[in-house]
Amino acid sequence: MPISLPEELDQYLTPNVKGLKPSATVAINDRSNTLRDQGRDVFKLGLGQSPFPVPEEVVDALRENAHKKDYLNVKGLYQLRRTIAERHCRTFDIEASAEDVLIGPGSKELMFLLQLCYDGDIVIPSPAWVSYEPQARIVGRPIYRLHCTIENDWFPTAEEIDLLCRNNGSGNRILILNYPLNPTGTTLSRERLKEIADVARQNRIIILSDEIYGKLDHDGIHHSIVPFYPEGTIFSGGLSKWCGAGGWRLGLFVFPPGLRWLQDAMAAVGTETFTSTCAPVQHAAITAFEEGPEITHYLLHARRILGVLGRTLAAQIRGTGAEILDPAGAFYLFPDFSPLADGMRSRGVMTSKEMCERLLEDTGVAVLPGVDFGRPREELTMRIAYVDFDGAETLRASEELPLDRPLPTDFARKHCPRVIEAIDRLCRWVEGFR
Repeated sequence: MPISLPEELDQYLTPNVKGLKPSATVAINDRSNTLRDQGRDVFKLGLGQSPFPVPEEVVDALRENAHKKDYLNVKGLYQLRRTIAERHCRTFDIEASAEDVLIGPGSKELMFLLQLCYDGDIVIPSPAWVSYEPQARIVGRPIYRLHCTIENDWFPTAEEIDLLCRNNGSGNRILILNYPLNPTGTTLSRERLKEIADVARQNRIIILSDEIYGKLDHDGIHHSIVPFYPEGTIFSGGLSKWCGAGGWRLGLFVFPPGLRWLQDAMAAVGTETFTSTCAPVQHAAITAFEEGPEITHYLLHARRILGVLGRTLAAQIRGTGAEILDPAGAFYLFPDFSPLADGMRSRGVMTSKEMCERLLEDTGVAVLPGVDFGRPREELTMRIAYVDFDGAETLRASEELPLDRPLPTDFARKHCPRVIEAIDRLCRWVEGFR
């Protein structure tokens, strides 16, 4: 006989998960797939999944290691950790060893463990990736938002970080810094990173430097805060974005030696939760992080494709009167349609969520509202993940053209037609509110 329960079943949930909804990026992907199954022509610009295939060299390595079935050390395969540490040393000209590296089943899981283990406040710039704040709420951490503006490329200034610290006591803090930024595609210069590092050092802030899109800087000149604040920065990366391997679920943290105690605590919790990260994937990841000639070639073409496509789309959207910055990395755009607010509100569109719902209903273009990224409800921003194209075909087309010249101006329209059509529909829809 089934257990008799009252109708208000959420009383059995812990307070920190009551009312928790699925991740917005996961939800929009599921909804888009459902609509497609129902016969709708949906343009999937909601989930930030790389359109490019996993490099064949890395796929071959996975195939060769598919028989590896043993549980590995919770901190990760030693050879993989050593490869990552060596790359870290060469890239940032700092000391790092395999002992400083922690591998997990996605950087998302490692971020959750960090917030679980470190007893401190979480400082999150806005806009920010959709899962930082829900993770902090699940754990029960105090959250401080830094409201950023398009004038500052959607990033906090060093002065704003310092002011937050001075106005809120001297407690423990983690500042989450993501660049190139999901949801905007913008990034930080060396000068701004150095300024933030100086303030972080003065206020004894731990920085979680989420550089998952670093290798997708469109010009290939990604800068990191690690060399400016090596003693207080945890570097976060993985395979999902630059290697096209989101479903492989492999993330990594590189800790400064002075935070070994925190790394060990996270690993201890890992033994009680995920035990170890998928063994064949870890073995294959060695090939990826060695970054041989094939990987370098792959990244050169992926970057220039994303760069020309992003600039093309941004110019198209800017023509509607929206405020938008050209992306510098990753595959995101973050237009603000607030200059068109009067026309939209006269037609019942009052919030970013209503704007994106109407857009999907009217045009089949699936994007996410700015409110999901920590922006005010009434601010008419949206995140566009310009990934609905055949990455394998587009890579082949780019490889037929010399790398020492820019891609032709019609490349995006010719080889990424679904994304172009989606933005065409978006722009026509927006212009209907003038």
